[in-house]
Amino acid sequence: MKKLLVLPLLFVLSLASVAQSRLSKGAESPLRKLQMAEMAITNLYVDTVDEDKLVEDAIRGMLEKLDPHSSYTSAKETKAMHETLNGSFEGIGVQFNMADDTLIIVQPVSNGPSEKVGIVAGDRIITVNDTLIAGVKMSREDIMRRLRGPKGSKVKLGIMRRGIAGLQTFVVVRDKIPVETVEAVYMIRPQVGYIRIGSFGSTTYEEVMIGIKTLQAAGMKDLILDLQDNGGGYLGAAVHICDEFLQRNDLIVYTEGRRGRQTEFRAQGNGRFLQGKVVVLINEYSASASEIVAGAIQDQDRGMVVGRRSFGKGLVQSPVELADGSMIRLTTAHYFTPSGRNIQKPYTKGDTEGYAKELEVRMKHGELYHVDSIHFSDSLKYHTLRRNRVVYGGGGIMPDFFVPLDTTQFTKFHQQLAVKSIIVSNNLKYIDKHRAKLKKKYTRFDDFLQNYEVPQSLIDQILKDAEKDKVKPKDETELQNTLPALKQQLKALVARDLWDLSAYFQVMNERNNIVMKAVELIK
Repeated sequence: MKKLLVLPLLFVLSLASVAQSRLSKGAESPLRKLQMAEMAITNLYVDTVDEDKLVEDAIRGMLEKLDPHSSYTSAKETKAMHETLNGSFEGIGVQFNMADDTLIIVQPVSNGPSEKVGIVAGDRIITVNDTLIAGVKMSREDIMRRLRGPKGSKVKLGIMRRGIAGLQTFVVVRDKIPVETVEAVYMIRPQVGYIRIGSFGSTTYEEVMIGIKTLQAAGMKDLILDLQDNGGGYLGAAVHICDEFLQRNDLIVYTEGRRGRQTEFRAQGNGRFLQGKVVVLINEYSASASEIVAGAIQDQDRGMVVGRRSFGKGLVQSPVELADGSMIRLTTAHYFTPSGRNIQKPYTKGDTEGYAKELEVRMKHGELYHVDSIHFSDSLKYHTLRRNRVVYGGGGIMPDFFVPLDTTQFTKFHQQLAVKSIIVSNNLKYIDKHRAKLKKKYTRFDDFLQNYEVPQSLIDQILKDAEKDKVKPKDETELQNTLPALKQQLKALVARDLWDLSAYFQVMNERNNIVMKAVELIK
């Protein structure tokens, strides 16, 4: 891990020496030219300008002409990004949803600051430090700003609780709240474990190891590692996770920068899951660190990759931290899979719009639906390192087993219900009203999974609200085709609110074609 932390530091030190050298060239330096332009605009322009914004716009303008992944984030954006990747933020520790301009607590974080003072699921936060936040159309961001704060600081919450008259007051001492990146861990079939990783942060490796240990204790022999929709994150997390599956000295990934210097990352050979089948799941939104894991497992012939061709991000960004807390994430290298594939998809410098629409182009060409629509030239052909199987570079990881996107799974009517938030809002009202009764009836998740059925009254209310919003199925056939998936989604949402996100995926995965293909293959 130390090696991974040293690289950005060396990059920043070399950057400082380059800047000093460029400035010493005097008036002919491009850096001096940029500085003079900023000074002229700030001091001589006819109207007052925001100097900070002027500089930020200049930085963004320069980066936009480079590759699609070099970027600038303000101090506020950088802080939010670090909270996600570093695995924690400071606040009161609740999961919540908004209904009718009121914040309803879905779950307090286990052993978190809110749970410690007696706040429970279903509570409504009406005031924060005597400021009304309910029914005043306050933005979600503004509410979050009031609830979050430095560790050790206190916040007074005015809370309404079902069945209790009047406003209850709770004083919560803010603390560090963990942000978990592993979204689901469970036994999907006898002897087959399932782990879903939402992103790669600083705590992901530890979370995965806890998951593997838990599953092995439950009898796991084989593992499905789900990286669908995982946009990536820290390179180090991906490397350490691969290390758990590969033999000693197996190449995981290597990076190569502007001056051709190559940095390799290899397995130590003391992993916890060196035996047993591994299936990695990817789709068109799996990117960066997800592709490192899928590429290493595939190239080393350690397991199967199932799904659809991944996003295709093979560029390494190094952070350049600026004095005000803002940051430039500058592309400084390409990464390559063990067989030598650079999986970065093609791009034109400065054409961020075209790059963003590349997945749309794939869809129009039929690639997401038919494997025969995907064509690679012989120049992109590589071979795996043990079994000499053919794999391809040139943009993303192509799975060993292709699973087409199923356009019939969710009808247009279902999609409209989701976009209009009709499903989520009705589920929130339902769980808020029936939470106590459901918890009493289903003390174990297995009982819920086997026996719970979505009540017809909830379906009727959704259809009624949809009609008010002028959302209707085109005919009775579309309605009947919508109901099975709608009921499963509602059951999954109820499971999430009564237990956790892992319970949600345990319900939803039974209709996920990529997951079900993995189950079929692994058995």
